[in-house]
Amino acid sequence: MIFNYRFAGSSTVTSNAHMTGMSFAPDTLRESAWFAGKLHRKIAFREAISALHDVVVSDLRFKPKDKTAYKEWAAQNEAAFLADFMAGYDAGIANEKIERIKAELTGIRAEKERLMGPFYKARAKYFNYLYLKHREAWIVLDPVITIHPDELFFECFSQDESTYAKLGCNYNVFTQLDDFKCGTTNVDYSAELYGEFQKIRDYKETELKIDPSGFNVQTTGGENYKEVKVDLPESWVRGFLQVSSAMTLPAIQFELHPMDIYSLCLLLRRFKEKRGPRSLRYLLEPGHPVKLVLEPWGKEIICGRSIYTGNQKHEIRTWGRRRLLTLERLIPVARKFTVHLLGTGLPTFYVADLGDMNFTLGLSGWTTNDWSHAGNFDLLAPRLAVDDSIKQKVFHALKQSWLATAQQVADKLDISTASASGALSAYTQAGRVIYDLNSKVYRLRELSREPLPFDKLRFDNPREELAANLLEKHEIKYNVQHTSGDGLQLKGTVKTNKKTFNPLLNIDADEKIVSGHCDCSYYTENKLYKGPCEHMLAMRQAYNKTRINANDFV
Repeated sequence: MIFNYRFAGSSTVTSNAHMTGMSFAPDTLRESAWFAGKLHRKIAFREAISALHDVVVSDLRFKPKDKTAYKEWAAQNEAAFLADFMAGYDAGIANEKIERIKAELTGIRAEKERLMGPFYKARAKYFNYLYLKHREAWIVLDPVITIHPDELFFECFSQDESTYAKLGCNYNVFTQLDDFKCGTTNVDYSAELYGEFQKIRDYKETELKIDPSGFNVQTTGGENYKEVKVDLPESWVRGFLQVSSAMTLPAIQFELHPMDIYSLCLLLRRFKEKRGPRSLRYLLEPGHPVKLVLEPWGKEIICGRSIYTGNQKHEIRTWGRRRLLTLERLIPVARKFTVHLLGTGLPTFYVADLGDMNFTLGLSGWTTNDWSHAGNFDLLAPRLAVDDSIKQKVFHALKQSWLATAQQVADKLDISTASASGALSAYTQAGRVIYDLNSKVYRLRELSREPLPFDKLRFDNPREELAANLLEKHEIKYNVQHTSGDGLQLKGTVKTNKKTFNPLLNIDADEKIVSGHCDCSYYTENKLYKGPCEHMLAMRQAYNKTRINANDFV
């Protein structure tokens, strides 16, 4: 997927004994957005922005060992190995053959070096140039910066697309706020800036600027622009959409003291697992300290400073725990960590309270289960079909305030909360709105300058398309039973040409799927870890269609 950027120059850093200034060059093709201010909490900002960088360069995918050097060594000593093997044969004949083989191999290697030498030399020179002069070609840094009335926040994804991070800074982080205009922009953010961030000190003034001058350059000065075309994989874009959908799902929430995170990171640093299982188990009991168990060692961490205040007992297992080492730099500056667990094998979110800043770390179910392909959390999100006119009103209301809860939007427009949630969810899945887990509000955030190809991004797996075919061609019956808290339960039958399936869904007041069951093979294998099956979706769409026909969505 091609994204076009145009930067008025490059991001620059100026530094002297008394002041450090960082100026980001924004994308001039997007609507104007700028910011300028001097940092107040310099050290906390340095650690948080560095943790964000750690997420950007993270890639924990399995990498097979490079055996090139071993194979070359084996080839060079092949004659000696052959000689040892032939020690029992006629030495004279064997030695003659060995010498002949050595001569032939030497000639072959010399000819190979002669032919491939220029290529190897040019390749080494090219990669050395990239590393020293254009390191961003090695490491893809794609931060999205959004300026809101109450805070400035950065978002990024890891290289393996399994980790999401968001750094939010309210304006108390800055001692002097010169000027800003709300909006979202992409910035020219090179890898060298990470080294400059490490130079931030308390005794030096630090100015952060998203340069507004880039928007005032005349078109006749085209030579001052830097054109960049970035071919982002669809999975990268889809991952951003899935994160916000996952944030809106019901979760088990509790707080951890920074020293509990330190103890967890310390064990992960001290021990290296060589066999499975490699899970991190959370044992939660009301009124008792949170207990962490690291497998396969069975080592326990009793979080005496962190008492679980929930009403029910839980045991939840998560994987990909080494990604939590990203939080190490935040431990000295964090007040607390709020953990959001969606369930066993499902994503987890860690929100670090840094005072006037907050850092959200989103981890997919496990490292190889990236956000874009295996989660499909948008399928669990509100699926109430809302009239286009209602959607436009909801988006316009959010655009006026920049941030709001679904209830606030519903009260302002005099519509139901379910309709507001459905409309906001649709814009979340289209990349135009983000759910802020820290503040529990929806925020306006245009992921791209032009509308994303939603149909292309949304149907990464065929289950919604299968559900649409079931709804069109087969008979679907269901019963509705209202539950406590304005939720409902759908229980029905879906008849196909081969078999009849019996799906069941529990939906909360915000139109999100809380739990469900089906007797099909897909649910038996995956439960809800990879989203609902097509029979659940078809039953839900049939119910939504009935509600729309009855004008129940207003």
